[in-house]
Amino acid sequence: MNTTTPPVPVATPSQQGLLGAWLHALATVVRDKGVLLLLVGAPVLYGFFYPWFYADEVLTRVPVAVVDLDHTSLSRQITRFADADPRIEVHLVTGSEREAQEALWRGEIEGYAVIPAGLKRSVVRGENAVVSIEANGAYALLNKAVQYGFAEAVGTVSAGVEIRKLQASGQSAPQARASRVPVQLQMVALFNPTEGYGSFVVPAVALLILQQTLLMGAAMLTGTWVESGQHRASATTWLGRLLALCTLGWASGLFYFGWIFVLHDYPRGGNPLGALALLACYIPAIAALGALLGLWFGNRERALQVLLFTTLPIAFVAGFSWPVEALPEPVQWLRWLLPSTSGVQASLRLNQLGAPLSAALPYLCVLVALGTVCAGAVLALARPSSPLRPGARAANAAERERRAY
Repeated sequence: MNTTTPPVPVATPSQQGLLGAWLHALATVVRDKGVLLLLVGAPVLYGFFYPWFYADEVLTRVPVAVVDLDHTSLSRQITRFADADPRIEVHLVTGSEREAQEALWRGEIEGYAVIPAGLKRSVVRGENAVVSIEANGAYALLNKAVQYGFAEAVGTVSAGVEIRKLQASGQSAPQARASRVPVQLQMVALFNPTEGYGSFVVPAVALLILQQTLLMGAAMLTGTWVESGQHRASATTWLGRLLALCTLGWASGLFYFGWIFVLHDYPRGGNPLGALALLACYIPAIAALGALLGLWFGNRERALQVLLFTTLPIAFVAGFSWPVEALPEPVQWLRWLLPSTSGVQASLRLNQLGAPLSAALPYLCVLVALGTVCAGAVLALARPSSPLRPGARAANAAERERRAY
């Protein structure tokens, strides 16, 4: 005798319309602690703690060494100017480059300059002289501070030598300074006045945080619906679900654009209406892609396991931390399938650079197209009459059998 309990149809809020589906999806998020943590808790925590590591913006007094192989008044002057530079601090002066390398390997210093033997003699003769600078390339901020600090010190000493030579040829001090630098150049970072690393990286990473948290949360929630059989629903129900995911994503986006950037004083507000238009296109594309991936995985745990390790590769192909030209050509094309690629480029133009909406319109069009295609695929795959994917069918059957017993 067959005693297998037939599967019980799971009620869906499709009869309640779009508003009912939206409220039902929000209530599901609130009851699911894992999804709630990803969609609400993670953006808030990242917003406070991630920028905290870059609060200093610019590093100062980085420990360095000077390898003096010349032992002249000129080499000692370079050492004094290096120690006076606010970026670096000379902790070691030695005549052995090997000793400086070992100090660098031990982490006692972050770089060193090698003043070659015969430097002063070459300068007096008017010959070219080179001061080599070695820095810790594993950390971009430390490397930049060491390179800039030594470059400023050597450049200042070099300018003084040139001015003294011009004065020796009969020019007055003002004439010598004017001859040495006929055109005064003042460089100002227009959109990053402090030239800080945090102001450079956090506004772009914020778009990645919005994407990854919403993408994983949407995939997990959809995977839960697949496991319980609730993914078979009408188009109205799915539109309400996607709207609920977008509501949480928009709230997180406004939290970053409207408060986090202000709290940490990052460049912002260049085009507020353009930034709102970006969020209106960016968040739905992510929500639809996350729901589509959740349908494909058919399991909430698998969705989290797979998507958790995609953050770093996505950051590399976004176009702000790694030159796009250095990527393989197929990757340069495939990266546009990710919302973050267009989102980061549009955000930097609208929110930081203050560009008009027309300058970011191609990126917004890509986001709209991506969101439309993914949402259409979700509605097609999740309609009640469509066949179940094998993995999803097995997971659904196992869940019903577990509930039956």
